[in-house]
Amino acid sequence: MTTGRLARTAVKAGCVVLPALAAVHAAPVISTLGPLRNRIMPRLAGTGRPDHVALTFDDGPDPLSTPFFLRLLEARGLHATFFLLGSAARRTPGLVQEMAAAGHEIAIHGWRHRPLLLRGPRATYDDLSRARDTVADITGRPPVLFRPPYGVMTTSAHLSARCLGLTPMLWTSWGEDWTSRATPASVHRTVTSDLRGGGTVLLHDSDCTSAPGSWRSTLGALPLILDSCEDRGWHVGPLREHTPSSL
Repeated sequence: MTTGRLARTAVKAGCVVLPALAAVHAAPVISTLGPLRNRIMPRLAGTGRPDHVALTFDDGPDPLSTPFFLRLLEARGLHATFFLLGSAARRTPGLVQEMAAAGHEIAIHGWRHRPLLLRGPRATYDDLSRARDTVADITGRPPVLFRPPYGVMTTSAHLSARCLGLTPMLWTSWGEDWTSRATPASVHRTVTSDLRGGGTVLLHDSDCTSAPGSWRSTLGALPLILDSCEDRGWHVGPLREHTPSSL
């Protein structure tokens, strides 16, 4: 076979293989569809026992906003799961230690808030590994839960998480608290409109990837959300208490 024919054959093969590889890489993106995820992927969605609601926060720690959430939760005698960005944790190790010492569950949200869909297997592994190791060094305990930025899973993310001893965890209900239009009332209404016992709530204790100051709407909504859960007879706590056997 001539060099020209070899080159043409290689190009044709690449035209078939590369789209196939891309499809495999992106296939788990289907889990971003909330109603579908909640119905057919209950474990990934964070569905737990029916008398419990898991309270989770993303994008921290932020020294300007996170302490307000910690104080509110302490006043209510509650704990939550915080999915931390490794880069933010490295900048504020004392705050991370304070969160862990207060009894909150510390999980990871990657190193930086970048979509994993645009990253290959090695970059994905390095991102999760760096975040996991940073949090483990700060708290003295390796995290066991992982939530991808934007909630977008990939095949590489699933494989990397498995290799690193991390369990991917998304959510069943969110507050859309990252927008400039969010208010305490809107965040509360959005969370509770489809919240059921056994659900996992996603909120944000930082505005590092959200509209500036949006965390204030989240903070204002939090007592309303907690009161609504109490009225419905649901206990609120971290994901580690969400199932009879810890996640």
